[in-house]
Amino acid sequence: MKNEKLQKLREDYSKHSLDESDVNENPFKQFEQWMEEAVQAEVPEPNAMTLATVDANQKPHTRVVLLKGLEDGSFVFYTNYASNKGKDLEQNPNASLCFLWLQLERQVRIDGTVEKISKEESEAYFRQRPYKSQLGALASNQSAEVPNREFLEKKFEELEEKYPEGKVPMPEIWGGYRLKPEAIEFWQGRRSRLHDRIKYEQVGNKWEIKRLSP
Repeated sequence: MKNEKLQKLREDYSKHSLDESDVNENPFKQFEQWMEEAVQAEVPEPNAMTLATVDANQKPHTRVVLLKGLEDGSFVFYTNYASNKGKDLEQNPNASLCFLWLQLERQVRIDGTVEKISKEESEAYFRQRPYKSQLGALASNQSAEVPNREFLEKKFEELEEKYPEGKVPMPEIWGGYRLKPEAIEFWQGRRSRLHDRIKYEQVGNKWEIKRLSP
């Protein structure tokens, strides 16, 4: 695609507005409100979020993961601890999340630090997953190189024969993380690129609210 065509791709946002006088003083309640509105608007996979990490060489990496919990002022997701993102987080717990709900012309950015949740909490969630998702977690040595697709499918079939439904063990290197935010920014698209940006920053035990220039 030519640059000229890319440069002409643009939308003028006008569905909603966001003002610092209207937002909840608690950023988690504000997030829950927006998440509920995204669900009601039938945004595809509204809990999909970009997770950004930094490796040992200070190189950033991003990928999309799914939010699976809002607990004790933190955002919870699950993955393979031996994956590339798991290795990044082991070396550098600083991370960022980003939600994009285009149908509502909204974005939420979250910066903070990550820590593992307890094995018991991970086990409880793992048991709620669909049977084949449990098998998939066991079959995948996430981020490791494999020879081909058939290799994965064969391993999956072997595990399916070995473990009946309800008997799949949670992988030892699989579990959850919680990201504890230090800053949360709510972005609402507006006309003429004069977007609304309301940022919460944690100062001591309180959240300071400020408006940012678009």
